[in-house]
Amino acid sequence: MAVRLFKLRDVPDDEADDVRQLLTDHDMPFYETHAGGWGVGTPAIWLHDEKQLDHARVLIDEYQQKRFVRVRAEYEALKEKGRHVTFLGKFSQRPVLVVVFILVALFILYISLSPFLNFGK
Repeated sequence: MAVRLFKLRDVPDDEADDVRQLLTDHDMPFYETHAGGWGVGTPAIWLHDEKQLDHARVLIDEYQQKRFVRVRAEYEALKEKGRHVTFLGKFSQRPVLVVVFILVALFILYISLSPFLNFGK
């Protein structure tokens, strides 16, 4: 019976490709489901054989630990050089867009809270 192994929602493409390659290299047949046109489906990688689930999870856990160490080291290197992404860096690159997002967030906050703020009047 098929079993879901790895959710693909909000997963970077390179990580999803690495997981696919990992499963292929270890001869674990799998298939994918996509979110669909409306985005309501479950994008995931599924194993055909439930018996391989434990082994596949161990492989993916090891891969993700190595990936975490590598990505964290890259981030720390960028941080030491002063080239990591910050709010002020984003603001200096695209100030109008940042201001628009802040105004939209404040508007949504106002609309959400206004019934409660005007409740006693």
